[in-house]
Amino acid sequence: MSAITLSTVFVTFFAVVGPPKVLLAFAQLSQSRTPAELRKLTLVSSLVAALVGLVLAYSADFMAALFHISDQSLQIAGGVIFFIYAVALVLGIHLGGGKEDAHLANPLADGIRELLLPYVASPLAITALLVESLTRDTLGWHSTVAAMYVAVIAVDCLCVLLLAPLLRASRRTSLEVLSRLLGLLLAAVGVEMVLYGLESLGVHLADPQNGH
Repeated sequence: MSAITLSTVFVTFFAVVGPPKVLLAFAQLSQSRTPAELRKLTLVSSLVAALVGLVLAYSADFMAALFHISDQSLQIAGGVIFFIYAVALVLGIHLGGGKEDAHLANPLADGIRELLLPYVASPLAITALLVESLTRDTLGWHSTVAAMYVAVIAVDCLCVLLLAPLLRASRRTSLEVLSRLLGLLLAAVGVEMVLYGLESLGVHLADPQNGH
């Protein structure tokens, strides 16, 4: 089995915190905010999400050592989390959202709070960052993982800014369909992570029969 590649890293980040998921969150927020407020919220939340990603990408080794977590256990746990989330996506169940009746006085702070779990500090994104960063113990690889995550955040920001005027009247059907398709892809990535973690522990896995 080959190690996780650069394209796999980008696809993983795109699946867990990419436009199909983020646009759903922003579409809900757009119902109670003006386009100008939504654009400001998009820029600020994207900046915060990128900063969180950069910190985690470069501190993954420290965090793993602090909590005595091995690379293999994180790969297996991350793969299981990805698979569960992927099944929920395919079934149309959105995890990690949650709603609160109380609202903050500051609309910007209130919006960021609502985006905290699905976007700014998504548990899936955090898991993905740690798993990918710990795959290789080099500064160059950590920089690559950080760059791929920031690239996905930039794509999210651009998509929301371009589609902000349409989000109020947008239909959820097309985004839901795309999310379910990404769920299938993410399920495969989750299985791959579990298998890679098992192989790293010395578990013998049969060679694939199709030659790949």
